[in-house]
Amino acid sequence: MRKARALCLLSGGLDSQLAVCVLREQGVEPRGIAFESPFFGSKSALKAAAKLGIPLHVEDFTGDILELLRDPPHGFGSCMNPCIDCHARMLRRAGRLMEKLGLDFLATGEVLDERPMSQNRTSLEIVARDSQYGELVLRPLSARLLPETRPEREGLVDRARLLSLRGRSRKPQIALAAKYGLSDYPTPAGGCLLTDPGFSRRLRDLMSHEPNPSLADMSFLKIGRHFRLGRRTKLVLGRNMSENEIIEREAGTRPLLKVESFPGPIGVVCGEVSDELVRTAAGLCVRYSDAPRGQKAMVRVRSGGSFRIIEAEAAAESGLNPI
Repeated sequence: MRKARALCLLSGGLDSQLAVCVLREQGVEPRGIAFESPFFGSKSALKAAAKLGIPLHVEDFTGDILELLRDPPHGFGSCMNPCIDCHARMLRRAGRLMEKLGLDFLATGEVLDERPMSQNRTSLEIVARDSQYGELVLRPLSARLLPETRPEREGLVDRARLLSLRGRSRKPQIALAAKYGLSDYPTPAGGCLLTDPGFSRRLRDLMSHEPNPSLADMSFLKIGRHFRLGRRTKLVLGRNMSENEIIEREAGTRPLLKVESFPGPIGVVCGEVSDELVRTAAGLCVRYSDAPRGQKAMVRVRSGGSFRIIEAEAAAESGLNPI
């Protein structure tokens, strides 16, 4: 028999690495595919692929995830995470690459019932069906608990040597990691910002006020303090030097604010701009700076290539509208 070849979805987490090891133990030749977007990256996958010694294809998933965030057919999880639709779309993209490369089937590290909403039996079936490659989606870690797939029926893999993991306990995976010599793997909770409640709150606010947010708008969600100034306007304030540098670098032509003569945050006004809103933003900059309370301070405003100085007093607590 010829050697079977599989395209494995590789997040870099332990489960996806174990799926590669289980298949390779049967003589399957694995390749990896990872996806990146403003909400998750490929750093862990690249590190895992290097350790496993397999080639990795990294695909930009930004357009796909933004489309799903606007209207996910199967809804969101506890935050802004359209996990079922996201997994199905990733498998569909992976399936197209599988066909292009002439590979035999797809594999994932999903474990039955490890995640109660997105990895129960019904969800796994929906993901496989909606991917349009259902018969070719193999889940090596739980395969013996799931319906037989085409690669099993055709003898490309031995179903008896696949696993039957189930549930949220990590003990079986940790034991398998020791068996395969895997170490230094990320915790299962890491990865996607869309599962973070604070980030999701900011994203929900952004999408409710800005129908077509830019990538810069998305990147600002990861840092700083956020304040809603108006229906289409908000302020982002850096919390430390690193965040100030990011804001200054990514501001573009947006108004950039900094209190003169006192340490404090750099702020950027995003969305629609008016003089009144810039003055409100200046008051917030003063409030979070080291300028003496009860005194007005000078705030430098850069907008495009022009500069001006405005006088502002620290915003009152009642005027705050944090996101």
